[in-house]
Amino acid sequence: MSVIRFLARPMLASSFVIAGLDKLKNADDTAKQLSPILRRASESLPFKANEKTLARVLGGAQLGAGALLGLGKVSRFAATLLAVTSALNSYVEWRSADISTKEGRSARKSQLLRNVSLTGGALLASVDTAGRPGLAWRAGHAAADARKATGKQFKRTDKAVRRVVDNAVGA
Repeated sequence: MSVIRFLARPMLASSFVIAGLDKLKNADDTAKQLSPILRRASESLPFKANEKTLARVLGGAQLGAGALLGLGKVSRFAATLLAVTSALNSYVEWRSADISTKEGRSARKSQLLRNVSLTGGALLASVDTAGRPGLAWRAGHAAADARKATGKQFKRTDKAVRRVVDNAVGA
């Protein structure tokens, strides 16, 4: 891992870890703020779930994925999860921001820019392969290698069968 990745991942993850802890500590406030979205989510689930539980799940997901990203473990998956939660958070904060005053509008814009920046950073981290090939590249090359090996084996088998046939006809 490069020095840049070693430093950048925990720096990016720290904001998500703190936000996840805050959501867990203040699950009631989080549920209230996320109420319109969580209500719809709880209605579409096949089991009974209340908004406070979903707020805790969201906070736990943010905390866990932030910790995994910071440690460099399954960082692409963790960053993808963080990008999704960050986009959701951006939408919710944008909708629930106080815009009755000039300061409120300015704070709303500032918060939106911060959230969009965090989402962008998480998206970049979600496609970062750390210099190693991604799964799609590996799968494509494994398939190509298998085709080559199968082709070579087919040619060898074809030669062997032709020899046997030639020997049988010639005998």
